[in-house]
Amino acid sequence: MPGPAGRPHHGGDPKVARKKTNLGESTWAARAGLFLWRNRPGGPILKKDGRRKPVYVIQHHIIGCKTLNNNFLWVRIFGSLGAVSGLLGVALGAFGAHGLKGRLTPEDLAIFETGVRYQMYHALALLLLAGFLARGGGGASPLAGWAFTVGIAVFSGSLYLMVLTGERWLGAVTPLGGLAFLVGWAALAWSFLRP
Repeated sequence: MPGPAGRPHHGGDPKVARKKTNLGESTWAARAGLFLWRNRPGGPILKKDGRRKPVYVIQHHIIGCKTLNNNFLWVRIFGSLGAVSGLLGVALGAFGAHGLKGRLTPEDLAIFETGVRYQMYHALALLLLAGFLARGGGGASPLAGWAFTVGIAVFSGSLYLMVLTGERWLGAVTPLGGLAFLVGWAALAWSFLRP
């Protein structure tokens, strides 16, 4: 017997009723993802009479609500970190080009610019990662995000401090940031390539 809005009533089937209840308890972000999936070009699986199956009947074909909800949090975290890192990278680049030129040796200025360049590379990587997660990506993506963030702080941060303070021992810390970058790229590659 059809229910409200032409949807078939579950007829007391406890399995379907439970799935419908689980959908109702999901967050708005998860529901939005389910709505977009249901209304994508081509639509979900159709019934024999041509009507679309309700979302709670085809939940096994789509990304789970929990995954969507977790990804929404990671998108906000890594998207914000990438944007802030990019903002600071532009500001530091301008500071190096206009405020430090003539005050530093050409060698130190080149070191400072290296820090800015790698910070910008990995700010863009964080934004790419946020976009990947927004499309339902998973795997080791959160690890990649944190590795990029640590790499920016350690690699670029140590170069900035070394140039501005003259403490050359900080150069020994820089490779640790480079290692964090490598871990991040490896984790991101695994997230793209995993089945």
